[in-house]
Amino acid sequence: MGRKSYLVDTNITIYYFGLLLSKKSETFLDDILKNKYYISVVNRIELLGNKGISQKEQNALDSFINNAIVFNLDEEIILETINIRKKYAIKLPDAIIAATCLLNNCQLITNNTKDFAKIEGLSTLKATLSE
Repeated sequence: MGRKSYLVDTNITIYYFGLLLSKKSETFLDDILKNKYYISVVNRIELLGNKGISQKEQNALDSFINNAIVFNLDEEIILETINIRKKYAIKLPDAIIAATCLLNNCQLITNNTKDFAKIEGLSTLKATLSE
């Protein structure tokens, strides 16, 4: 059986680089980041669209994004996003991320499982924060 495909959500990336994940979640993410991992173009925008990012943080995020496979918006993702928005009360960025995961058979690694839990067929994995 092949390795699972994982899409890393924005919040997990921020917690990872901020050293806020539990040791177990950090070790799990370390393993994923050594291999193939995915992000949505929405994650890229969210990560790089903040003011006040230090040069060190910018370099770390650039490296993270450059090593990821980034799913851009295409017609299929747009149509699935529309379907998700019609069916569920969910924010547009989260709907795009969910559609991306569903269409590309990725498990979403997030700390925000509550907003994604209602979406039928979407597989999520909650990373925990350190205490």
